[in-house]
Amino acid sequence: MTDETEAAGAWRVTPHAYAERRPPTFPASPPASCYVTMRDGVRLAVDVHLPEGAGPVPAILILTPYYRRFRLALGAPPDTEAAPGAAKFRDLFVPRGYALVVVDVRGTGASFGTRDSFRSPRERDDHAEIADWVVRQPWSNGAIGATGISYVGAAADFLASTGHPAVRAIAPLFSVWDTWSNHYYPGGLLLNRLAETYDALMVGLDHDRRDLLAATAYFGNPHFQGPMPVDGDNGAMAQQAVAEHLGNFRMVDFIREFPCRDDALPYNPGFTGTSFSPFAYAANLRSDVAVYCVSGWMDGAGFSNGAISRFLSLPNPNKHLLLGPWDHGARSNVSPWRRTVVPEFPWTTEILRFFDHYLMGHDTGLQHESPVHSYTIGAESWHEAQSWPPQVAPTVMPLDGGTYQADFAIGTGANTRYGRLAAFDVRDYYADWHGRDAKMLCSTGEKLARDTVLTGHPVLTLHLSCSEPDAAIHAYLEDVAPDGTCRYVTEGMLRALHRQESAAPALHQVVGPRHSFARADAKPLVPGEVTELRVALLPTSWMFRAGHRIRVAIAAADSDNFGQVPHGRPPVLTIAGGRSRIELPLTR
Repeated sequence: MTDETEAAGAWRVTPHAYAERRPPTFPASPPASCYVTMRDGVRLAVDVHLPEGAGPVPAILILTPYYRRFRLALGAPPDTEAAPGAAKFRDLFVPRGYALVVVDVRGTGASFGTRDSFRSPRERDDHAEIADWVVRQPWSNGAIGATGISYVGAAADFLASTGHPAVRAIAPLFSVWDTWSNHYYPGGLLLNRLAETYDALMVGLDHDRRDLLAATAYFGNPHFQGPMPVDGDNGAMAQQAVAEHLGNFRMVDFIREFPCRDDALPYNPGFTGTSFSPFAYAANLRSDVAVYCVSGWMDGAGFSNGAISRFLSLPNPNKHLLLGPWDHGARSNVSPWRRTVVPEFPWTTEILRFFDHYLMGHDTGLQHESPVHSYTIGAESWHEAQSWPPQVAPTVMPLDGGTYQADFAIGTGANTRYGRLAAFDVRDYYADWHGRDAKMLCSTGEKLARDTVLTGHPVLTLHLSCSEPDAAIHAYLEDVAPDGTCRYVTEGMLRALHRQESAAPALHQVVGPRHSFARADAKPLVPGEVTELRVALLPTSWMFRAGHRIRVAIAAADSDNFGQVPHGRPPVLTIAGGRSRIELPLTR
């Protein structure tokens, strides 16, 4: 099976067909680079890739902390790619008539300055100044778009939220809307291993520690020799910039300042857990900016929720949502029934068509496509829709009751949805899942009489009591075959302390119960007292075959990704059967 689209019927013009309409036309010039000086004197390194002979053209911005280009060692093979983060966009856009502008954000690469936080508001201010510089260039026609994966995708949000009049369209790819809950504190639980591995990655890049980068999947090429200096620099200025980066923030320390979303830095009461999130600035995004939200079902801790929240929250009329069978960055097709590991669906062509429509003004037919496209794993097919989530009456599956002693040694292994966020080369997701629920509290449904598709966000409701004033709830949805083989489908998590629900702000819409994660709403459990706790599992689209069963497995730890809650005190959970349930968005 494959994730390609030729026979899918979900598009009027499939991405494959559109690719045939838009062959490369222009040769790409070698990149030209320079420093652009910001309002405070900090110099940012910028690469410009131009289509030769195209005249004034729209520009696509890539604003990255992961090096715009590496300097290559003497003797490196001629096909060594110096720009692993930007190459796919360079090769997509430049030969088709766009300028590509790639920027080392402050405190990274060959740029000067220091980083004071993850997705710093200072970076956001820089983005507007870069846009000012772009529109002044003789090769610019005054129109700007922005895209990128993960951090770089959120930078596109930040750019658009400056309200800069030249920004017409953005495509945030595999990126968060709320950094706190989509990324580092899903369900209010800190992804401690991610904080550690991401910190090591950024120290490797920002400090030019090639010994650390050698252990990463993306930047371990031995021919990489630090950040590429700008034209005219023999390397001395790049070295000075790297020396300034020694003052950058450290993720392992920084992220622990925000155990609640509204907690503030002790030295800056205005800087909270929302200050590094795109949604916090979205009110400044002009309504005429077009937005393409892209993610995958195995995209980290909640990046799919980020794409969905962005799509649901923005009032912009020109917005699109694409959800595929992918991990973070679509490096792998995650379906157990895939034909190849590398996705065959040309999702970058979808992004080209989007920018062609809104930046180039081409007649792409995009206005005739449905705004939402999603892929069903198992059925191995694409579907179109006018909205999200699908409007179906949920099927209620009662859960068995019981008493469960938390086991803090339980984990989900190494090949999980969290691995790609730390730049690990994960390709086979949860292939070792069978048997992991043996030490969890399980409820298994009846055999399904027919093939059944689940699309959307299952919502778990637990009525429970606990021996401790806090607990971590990890819930896993599983597909159990007639022979007993069990597959991971999706999961949800919630720190019991954060069970209080609240209304969603206009620009932070979510599907299912919404938790504020505010300190005022954080309430310890009363040991022995029954309370209700609701959590939406991460979205997916999955076909359960006839004769299979749906299972919910509940644990109170994931030692491979999350810290203990509470510390050193494994709780005893008593779950009330009958009243506890999961609502499943099933269609037949």
